[in-house]
Amino acid sequence: MTDFKDVWVYLSASPLLFLTLTLAAFQAGSWVYARSGHKPFLNPVMTAVILLVAILTLTGTPYPAYFEGAQFVHFLLGPATVALAIPLYRQFDRVRRSAFALVVSLLCGSVTAIGTAVGLGWALGASRETLLSLAPKSVTAPVAMGITEQLGGLPSLTAVLVILTGILGAVIGPMVLNLLRIRDWRARGLAMGTASHGIGTARALQAGELAGAFSGLAMGLNALATAVLLPVLWRLVF
Repeated sequence: MTDFKDVWVYLSASPLLFLTLTLAAFQAGSWVYARSGHKPFLNPVMTAVILLVAILTLTGTPYPAYFEGAQFVHFLLGPATVALAIPLYRQFDRVRRSAFALVVSLLCGSVTAIGTAVGLGWALGASRETLLSLAPKSVTAPVAMGITEQLGGLPSLTAVLVILTGILGAVIGPMVLNLLRIRDWRARGLAMGTASHGIGTARALQAGELAGAFSGLAMGLNALATAVLLPVLWRLVF
């Protein structure tokens, strides 16, 4: 055990260790997901998170030390988000024809996401800071944390809630849509992007380019709608 600790201390001095662990954990999650026949509850992102948390806990590695090495993956979130414009461009005619329904659905989805999160938190006796941190849970992390910080919430709590929301949406979202008999890939993509931001969009892209295009658009527009609507709704209600 002592030898292992010595080796770990030596390896952890290199930032490449945690980048490698992150990529290996996701690859392991993808392998398990494929071998399971793409079972939703074995989403590769969720599996990778569980593996990384277990490794950091067992080795006593603080998160800042891990992030120092894995921040390159964080940097790639920007280009990956911009790349979502490619399926959107290819499906632009369908998006244009659905513009009115898209805007109405997006606004309803954005308000519902805010209202259900705050309403449930309020019913359970959550503090004002916690409610503010809950409200933008369906928005992509950088925007959600910025909104929370401006309104006086807890950005770190919002980050955790955003990740959990994305994973949960990617895992159960398709099953819920199937139970509701929603077959239109435009509607399915729009729902996934509005409710589960980037992780949900990645899941929608696995279903096809049409669903991915609408999901990516919904993710971006929901971030904008929440940034505008949340401060107004908060002042009106509270």
